[in-house]
Amino acid sequence: MNDQPVTQLLYARWLQRGARLGMALLALLFLAYAAGWGTPLLAPQPLTQAWHLPLPAFLQHSGMPTGWHWLAPALRAGATDLANLLGMVVLAGCSLPALAMVMRQAWREGDKRLAALCAAQMLVLLAAASGVLMGHGKGAA
Repeated sequence: MNDQPVTQLLYARWLQRGARLGMALLALLFLAYAAGWGTPLLAPQPLTQAWHLPLPAFLQHSGMPTGWHWLAPALRAGATDLANLLGMVVLAGCSLPALAMVMRQAWREGDKRLAALCAAQMLVLLAAASGVLMGHGKGAA
C-alpha cells in the first residue's frame, strides 16, 4: 500500500504529465527545425556564422527578439527556430499546473496553510518568468 499523501501523488502525476508534454514538444519542434520545415528567423547556416559573436553583436546581426518578444514569432507558422522554445517553456512551467492541483486539493481537505504556500510559490514563479524581478528598464545590470 502507498503511504504517500494524496497531494504528493497529485503533484507528481501533474509534473510527470507536464514533463512528458514538454519533452514531446522539444523533440517534435526540433525535428521540424532540423528537417527544414518552415522558415526560421535565423537559418542554420547564418547561425553557425554568428554564434561566436558576443550577445549584443549576435542580437544585432541576427535580429532575434529578446525577453518575451520571441513568443509571437514562435506561435506563427514557420518560425521553427523560435518554436523550439515552446517546449522549454512547458518544461520550465510544468510545476505551475501541478501546484495548482495541489492547492485545490489542499483547500478541499481544509489545509489552508498548504494551499497558501502553493499560491505563494506560484506567484513567485510567475513573477520570475515575467521578468518583473529583473528590474528591466531601471538601470539594473
